[in-house]
Amino acid sequence: MQLSRIRLILVIGFWILPQLAAAQGLEKVQADFTKYEYRIPMRDGKKLFTAVYVPKDDSQTYPMLMKRTPYNVKPYGVDQYPSELGPSPLFAKDGYIFVYQDVRGRWMSEGEMVNMRPHLPKKGPQDIDESTDTWDTIDWLVKRVPHNNGKVGQWGVSYPGFYTAAGMIDAHPALKAASPQAPINDWFVGDDWHHNGAIMLPHFFNFMSKFGRPRPEPTKKFDHPFDYDTPDGYNFFLQMGPLSNANTKYFKDDVAFWNEALKHETYDDYWKAKNLRPHLKNIKPAVLTVGGWFDAENLFGALETYKSVEANSPGASNSIVMGPWLHGGWSKSDGDSLGDIRFNAKTGAYYREQIEFPFFQFHLKGKGDGKFPEAWMFETGTNQWRKYDTWPPKTAKPKTLYFHPNGKLALQAADSSAAGDYDEYVSDPAKPVPFIDKTVIGMAPEYMCSDQRFAGRRTDVLTYTTEVLTSDVTLVGKIGAELLVSTSGTDSDWIVKLIDVYPDDYPDLSPNPTGVKMGGYQQLVRGDVFRGKFRNSFEKPEPFKPIQPTAINFAIPDINHTFRPGHRIMVQVQSTWFPLVDRNPQTFVNIPTAKATDFQKATQRVYYSTDRPSRLTVLQIGE
Repeated sequence: MQLSRIRLILVIGFWILPQLAAAQGLEKVQADFTKYEYRIPMRDGKKLFTAVYVPKDDSQTYPMLMKRTPYNVKPYGVDQYPSELGPSPLFAKDGYIFVYQDVRGRWMSEGEMVNMRPHLPKKGPQDIDESTDTWDTIDWLVKRVPHNNGKVGQWGVSYPGFYTAAGMIDAHPALKAASPQAPINDWFVGDDWHHNGAIMLPHFFNFMSKFGRPRPEPTKKFDHPFDYDTPDGYNFFLQMGPLSNANTKYFKDDVAFWNEALKHETYDDYWKAKNLRPHLKNIKPAVLTVGGWFDAENLFGALETYKSVEANSPGASNSIVMGPWLHGGWSKSDGDSLGDIRFNAKTGAYYREQIEFPFFQFHLKGKGDGKFPEAWMFETGTNQWRKYDTWPPKTAKPKTLYFHPNGKLALQAADSSAAGDYDEYVSDPAKPVPFIDKTVIGMAPEYMCSDQRFAGRRTDVLTYTTEVLTSDVTLVGKIGAELLVSTSGTDSDWIVKLIDVYPDDYPDLSPNPTGVKMGGYQQLVRGDVFRGKFRNSFEKPEPFKPIQPTAINFAIPDINHTFRPGHRIMVQVQSTWFPLVDRNPQTFVNIPTAKATDFQKATQRVYYSTDRPSRLTVLQIGE
């Protein structure tokens, strides 16, 4: 097949995962369950298509497990069955009623689809949001589905995770347990399409090129493949040029949400209305939020959903699980490796058997003792599970990692008498720093723990490294990036990466997932971007004054990682991360409407003397 004719049909998020584990089997599902299809009326009269699978053994009653999704509830037809049901095969074996629903305006459901439909704190009799649609669905089901015990659980990964989180607000009394997994909760500050105001370009473009096409009426077929004509995402997005070219070259006004989103470059009322966090209060169902440390899509969402429920619903049963997973990796895969990195355990199976299944069993069937820790956290580096009463742990103490001359990183600030008090580099939007050292068309999920040696060799990346560690250093919780910077331009992005540098004599793993030699490996532990114009406010961007030192402070999502003896801690700073992050023109303009001539080189400086320290603030367990 010629490369120019390759049609790359993107599989978004966890859709690919069913290929990674053996299914229950079509014949088993057909033998054990009876399928029903309903069109459940909502309070405004719209009907939502819902598939329900009821155990054929009618000698007992069963709780219901529900997933509401924009992705489809195929196969359609009462005689058509899927090859597996539930979050894992454990549930079908033990006996549950499974409910799958096309959300409003998607696939076979009536109504209009609104991306991350805003929650309405005050509602009239026919006002709807995802909370009311969930309430109306549950109320209808518990009154009509045969052999149900009146208890409902809800789960979902990614977008279905958002619907789960929204459904536990003002919840129906029958909803006893909810597990939002990699849920979306803020599309401007940290989830999916934006990180701190910067656009996550291949993820946003690739997803919307398929998902964002219009659906004029209920349908069973809704496939929109996109032809890239190349496997090289770096080249594809560089050749695309400014963001505005995405619509003129490819979407042709057929992807409404792309154009709508780009009209809102700041954190205005449009984006604030889609922020679910303020509404996660007075939560009644038991909550188990799940996320992956290497989830390139909704790491922020998992952490922030847990923290919002914890802060706004102090009496709620609220737990969090974070494993060494990519997006949705806990639901089907073994979870024993990602990219070049091994975790030396089948973490996915552990989660499904020891955490997820017991959670729903207790709250929906009353089985087990219900003694769950506040937080199950997989500690990368040492590769072991930890259980904590709070997250982050109360025993964690603040530490600071300061930048020094000559690329050093230390716990003390640099001496102001040192020769020179800044490092500098030239950032060129025409030759941006790649986000991964391989050819990919999309947002390769393994970038979250990939080798950074290729980046450190570039002249437009600054590197700061500690001495060799003599004991374990375990960092937990958020990372605070506190930089003093300047630019010769009037806007700039600042990317900060925390890296675990392996010893040069680190033994080769046998078998290594990719065959890469691990000696001297620079494993990305956490990295994020901040769009500099938003340094004082996401609502009101401000230009930089050229060459004037300016503070940039932002939070980088949580970690739970141990840097082992013989390793070193590294920080890299750069201003491009392409095509993962869209290019900043480095001039103060509206980036979605920027022209090619707006993109300019800029000289960037990072300061580190005693009176102008750049640093990372961290939390450390132990000494």
